Amino acid sequence: MSKVNYYTAEGLKKLKDELDQLRDIERPKASQAIAEARDKGDLSENAEYDAAKEAQGMLEMRISKMEELVSNARIIDESQLDTSKVLVHSTVKIKNQVNGMEMSYKLVAQNEADVKTGKISVDSPIGKGLLGKKVGEIAEIQVPSGIMKFDIIEISRD
Repeated sequence: MSKVNYYTAEGLKKLKDELDQLRDIERPKASQAIAEARDKGDLSENAEYDAAKEAQGMLEMRISKMEELVSNARIIDESQLDTSKVLVHSTVKIKNQVNGMEMSYKLVAQNEADVKTGKISVDSPIGKGLLGKKVGEIAEIQVPSGIMKFDIIEISRD
């Protein structure tokens, strides 16, 4: 059984746009490349044909994966979410207990994660460690160098 992923409306639209791009533009290009390579003669010694077929296989695999993601995607109505604890699409302000540094992250689906914009996956170690916590609690997160402790300072929704 496939895992349900929760997206914002914007994140799901981006996912669907990428799938449409793969189906409508990339797939015909791959077919064209195979046809051109086939026209060049003997297929048993045609490296261009083999490469084009392999690229098509990789593309079809990617399309299949994207279709699965879209079919299992659900849009979250953020207005209905509980703001007393950390959930998917929560923006969480945390403070590192060791160095006192404060950070703010939004927990999102894995495909929407982008650390540069402060979006981390709920499947990441930090995301998993923050889920279900409330303001004032301490999140103990296992990282390769040991356990990091973060104070939950604030939970909000955008």
